[in-house]
Amino acid sequence: MKLKKFVEHPLFTRFILAVILINAVQIGFGTDVSIYERYESLFIGLDLLILAIFTVEIVLKLIVYRKQFFKDGWNVFDFVIVFGSIVLYNTHLVGVLRILRVLRVLRTISVVPSLRRLTAALFMAIPAIGSVTILMGIIFYVYAVIGTSFFGEITPEYFGNIGLSALTLFQVFTLESWASGVFRPIFAEVVWSWLYFVSFIIVSTFIILNLIVGEIVNNAQKLSEHSEQESEDTRKIMNELNELKRMIKKENE
Repeated sequence: MKLKKFVEHPLFTRFILAVILINAVQIGFGTDVSIYERYESLFIGLDLLILAIFTVEIVLKLIVYRKQFFKDGWNVFDFVIVFGSIVLYNTHLVGVLRILRVLRVLRTISVVPSLRRLTAALFMAIPAIGSVTILMGIIFYVYAVIGTSFFGEITPEYFGNIGLSALTLFQVFTLESWASGVFRPIFAEVVWSWLYFVSFIIVSTFIILNLIVGEIVNNAQKLSEHSEQESEDTRKIMNELNELKRMIKKENE
């Protein structure tokens, strides 16, 4: 019971989060070859210390939760990263080990509840995002055909065929240098071309992206309300248990 309180204590969670952030900074500095070579022993020692802390954390949670530990997907994620780092340490699979080291930073999500809810909301939105993606694909195809038909001869490097047109539309969709790079040369030849580009940006960038963001926000709000309801239920149960303890104590007296 004491071990469970220790593992679930906010200070323990904050300590693990601090270690994860330190690990993230260490990985970032380690990408600089000159810095890494100068302080190689420090980097290796710090990496071993961080891995040892993560291992102790996982072992403590396994002792406390046992089989329940693996019912949480985030716990499985943490276990795979830490266990994989231990197994692959000092092996020839350096590339895989480096990937696992970088993935340790993602443990921030499993430690911070708000990030877990946001990630869960993102996964919940995948079916809706799939439908929106199909709709976006149809819009891209229609505009690609129109662009190829009307602007193919003017700018063949951008609208020479459907593939190039789709790639150009993706650039327009990201709003990256679309005005000076794509729109202006066409607008100089075809005055009404602004209707094509403006309508595509409004439909694809503003409406479609807002649908995706709206779905994620809606799921995040549902999860937040569910979490608040669970917290309220837990508080009620704890109050009832405390009241029951007081009643039993009075009867014993």
